[in-house]
Amino acid sequence: MACELVETVRRNLTIDWTQKESVKANLRRLVKRLLRKYGYSPEKQEKATVTVLEQAESLCKNWAT
Repeated sequence: MACELVETVRRNLTIDWTQKESVKANLRRLVKRLLRKYGYSPEKQEKATVTVLEQAESLCKNWAT
């Protein structure tokens, strides 16, 4: 699941994704879809989605290259 999450986020990043709400919304949707696919608890999906996006923001400098 983690590898699929990373690949999904990487494929959908744009140059200015941290400033565009529409891109962030799409990433949230994709992450939530993956969490549901792997049976992640619905009560914990929002926190997990926020965590994934925060980690992506901290790592995006390396992914953009």
